[in-house]
Amino acid sequence: MDCSQSADRTSGAGWRNDFEEQTMPIVTVQQGPRSIELKRELVARITDAFVDTLRLPAETVQVWIHEVPADSWAAAGKLTADR
Repeated sequence: MDCSQSADRTSGAGWRNDFEEQTMPIVTVQQGPRSIELKRELVARITDAFVDTLRLPAETVQVWIHEVPADSWAAAGKLTADR
């Protein structure tokens, strides 16, 4: 199957390219706490971006979410909790 044809994104069936066997992207997201629903949407969209752009099977894309509490994150010299 060539990449212009649709393929099953969840299984990666049909996807084939030079990077498939040697690439397993890991995306790290650092953010404040979010709901499970928002995290599900975020990881789905990040995965889709790699599938669409790099033509990788979805199962090769890993997304790690590192949630940082507001009292452990600062910007411009102030804790996020103090804003």
